This record gives sequence, structure tokens and C-alpha cells, in this order.
Amino acid sequence: MNFQEYSSYFKHILSKDITQQAPPYNNDDYFSYTRLNWSRMNRWFKKGELSDEMLDVVHDINKPQRWIVITEPWCGDAAHNIPFIEMLSWENPMISISYELRDSPPFRIEQYLTNNTKSVPKLIIQDAAGKDLLVWGPRPRDCQKLYNILKKEEATFDKVKVEIQNWYNANKGVDLQNELTTLFLQKF
Repeated sequence: MNFQEYSSYFKHILSKDITQQAPPYNNDDYFSYTRLNWSRMNRWFKKGELSDEMLDVVHDINKPQRWIVITEPWCGDAAHNIPFIEMLSWENPMISISYELRDSPPFRIEQYLTNNTKSVPKLIIQDAAGKDLLVWGPRPRDCQKLYNILKKEEATFDKVKVEIQNWYNANKGVDLQNELTTLFLQKF
């Protein structure tokens, strides 16, 4: 699906009463995460800024690339990262981007596990022949370090959620773009 279709799917979930939802959206927590993620994602589309260095690298792509984003609307990391990835794709006509749901066919996530988990979002960049050029995700390195520390401390889910949210709000997409810029320069 393209981003418009993904957004429509997202809005469709939010337009229904929780009692009409299929799992996991019939769970109060997942439904609430999804509602929050819609706001977060749209905020980054309005306020997120792409760095000049990242733009230069994306503008220099001169061969067709297929970007595949594996995600789910309930995923907090996706709400913070997808807007920047989507905005980058707008910058070069050589980039085509599509979205796949983690928990629906074709279940591509099975090929891109993170420490044996189905962590999303995942960005897979392929060449025109479908060969993987780059895989990124599910979150920027320093955010992952924070997550690992919190897990090691056995922090509550609520604490993890707040700390990760605060990290994304303070970082404003900078680390994601720095990581992608470095990876692009190494690979392309």
C-alpha cells in the first residue's frame, strides 16, 4: 500500500468504536496507542525538518530504489520515524515507497527480525532488481540504547513508554537522519 492507503487504514481504525475493532485494536491500550500515534505522526509531518545533509544524499540517488516500510499503526516508534522516511521519499522520483503491515500478509517481517523479534518499523531499501541495499530499524541507535537500559533495569512499561517518547520529542528526527545519511554514504 502507498502512504495514502496506510493513512486511510489508520483513520479507519480510529473511526470505529473499540467494540467494533478486530484484535489488537479491540484492546483499550492498543486503541489508545493508535490514537496517540496518529497525532504524533501528523505532528512530525507538520513540524519535522529534513537536514540539508540528508537531502543532499537523497537528491544524489540516481538509480531506481524501492523503499519498503514494515509497520503497524499501534507502533510508537513508527509514529516518530515514518514521517521522516516518507518525506525523504518525496524528494527524489527515483524512490518508490510502499507500506506493509507487520501482522498481515506477506509477513515480510519474518525475513527482517531484530534479535529474533518482529520489531517495527523496518525500512528496507532495494534496487530495481529487488536486491536489498540497506535495512534500517526499528529505532535510532541512541534510542535503542535507552530502551536496552530501561529493559535491563526492568522499568515498567509506562516508564519505558514515557522515556522513549521524551527521547523522540527532544531528538526531532536528527538521529534517524544522521544514521540514514551515514548508511546511504556507505552503501550508495
